[in-house]
Amino acid sequence: MTLRPNSPEARDAAYHMHSYTNARALEKDGPLVLESGEGIRVTDNNGKTYIEGMAGLWSVGVGFNEKRLVDVAAAQMSKLPYYHNFSARSHGPVIDLAEKLVSMAPVPMSKVFFTNSGSEANDTIVKLIWYRSNALGLPKKKKIISRNRGYHGVTALSASLTGLVNNHRSFDLPFPGILHTTCPHYWKEGQEGETEEQFASRCAADLEAMILAEGPDTVAAFIGEPVMGAGGVVVPPATYWEKIQEVLAKYDILLIADEVICGFGRTGKMFGSETFGIKPDIMTMSKQITSSYFPFSAFMMNDRVYQPIADESDKIGVLGHGYTGAAHPVGAAIALENLKIIEERDLVGNAAAMGAIMRKGLDDLTGSPLVGESRGVGLIAALELVAPEGMEIPAGQLGAKMAGYMLENGLISRAMGDALAFCPPMIITEAEVKEMLDIASKSLEQLTAEILG
Repeated sequence: MTLRPNSPEARDAAYHMHSYTNARALEKDGPLVLESGEGIRVTDNNGKTYIEGMAGLWSVGVGFNEKRLVDVAAAQMSKLPYYHNFSARSHGPVIDLAEKLVSMAPVPMSKVFFTNSGSEANDTIVKLIWYRSNALGLPKKKKIISRNRGYHGVTALSASLTGLVNNHRSFDLPFPGILHTTCPHYWKEGQEGETEEQFASRCAADLEAMILAEGPDTVAAFIGEPVMGAGGVVVPPATYWEKIQEVLAKYDILLIADEVICGFGRTGKMFGSETFGIKPDIMTMSKQITSSYFPFSAFMMNDRVYQPIADESDKIGVLGHGYTGAAHPVGAAIALENLKIIEERDLVGNAAAMGAIMRKGLDDLTGSPLVGESRGVGLIAALELVAPEGMEIPAGQLGAKMAGYMLENGLISRAMGDALAFCPPMIITEAEVKEMLDIASKSLEQLTAEILG
C-alpha cells in the first residue's frame, strides 16, 4: 500500500522502529494506529473499533479506560510522582504492595523485588541466583534450564531463557549456561501411541537426563510458565508439573514460576501456580499486575532464596543491583487499585466462567479441515491451524492470513506461527465472548474459501 504523506502512518514509518516487526514491511505498509479504548475494545485513527482479543499483550485485565486506575494514577502523581528504593528509601504505595503480594502468594514467600518489565524481572532473577550460589560457596551451580518454546523476555539474558528461535537468531544468543529442555506440548511433541501421562513422564525424564549430563552441582534453577504464552498457549499435560517438581527436588534445583501472563486470574485461579499445583521458590509477575496501565513488574522469593542473598549483601556491604524506575510510586498505586478491582469484581471467577464458554466455542471450530487443535485453560486459548491433507503451505502462512481476516472483521488476535491466540480482558461478558467467537468463525470460513475454493 502507499502511505498518505504526513499521515500518522507515514510519520510513524519514518521515525519509529517497532518491536516484533519486519522493519522493511513497516516502511512500506505503516502501522495500525490506535487512538482510544473502552472496555474490551480499541478504536483506530480512522474510527474503526476492534475487540482486543489479546488484552493488548496478554495484559489489560480490567479493560481499557478504567476510571479508578486513571484517578489513582493522577492522585499519586500529585502527591509523590516519583521516588526510588535505592539506599534504604521507600514510600507508602510500594510498602503496601509488597505486603499485599506476599499475602496473596499461593505458597509462603519472604520478599518482593520490584522491576519495570517481565524481561527485567527474569534477568534480575538469574543475576540473584548466581549471587546466591556464590554466597552458598557453590560457584559452579549457575546453569539455568528453560524449555523449548518458553517465553521469558527479551533482554540479552532473559532472551536466552526464551526458547524461541527468532529471539536468538542474529543476536548471538542464547548465552552459555542457559539450557532448553522438552516443550510440554502433547499434540506436537507426543509420540505415536504415547498417552499424555507417559508424555509427561518422558518430559521429566528428559529434564533429569539433562541435569545428570550437565552435572547436578552445576544446575541452579529451572524456569517455566505454568501455561506457555508466546510459545503458542501450550497447556501442560496432566501430572507434568508434579513430575517436574519431583526431579527438581531430587537435585536441589530452584523452581521459578514465570507468572507474567498467567498471574492475577488469567488461568481461572489467582495464579497459574495454583491451577497446576506448582510450589515455586520464585514467582515473576508483570502485565496484569497493573493491567499494563503502567510499566511495572516484580518477583517474589521464598526464604530459601532470600537469606543467602541477604547474607552476601551484608558481607559485601551492598546489593549492587537496581533500576531507576523500579518500585515506582505511581505504578505501585495503580497495581494496588488494579488488584482491588480484580478481587472486588471477582474477575478471576469471571475469567474461569467466560473462559469455559470461549474454549467451548473454539472447540466447535475443530471440525474444520484447517484446524488441528483447540487448546486453553481459563481465559487464554489458541486455535492451531494446519494445512489440509495433501497440501503444502509454508509454516506461519495460515496463521498470518487468519489474523488478517480477523482484523478486517474487527478482532485483534496474534498469530504465533499457525496458532491464533485468544486472551481478552477479564471483564469480558458472555455476549462479548460470543461476538468474538462469531468473528473467529467467520474469518475461518473466509480462510477456508481462500485455501480450498
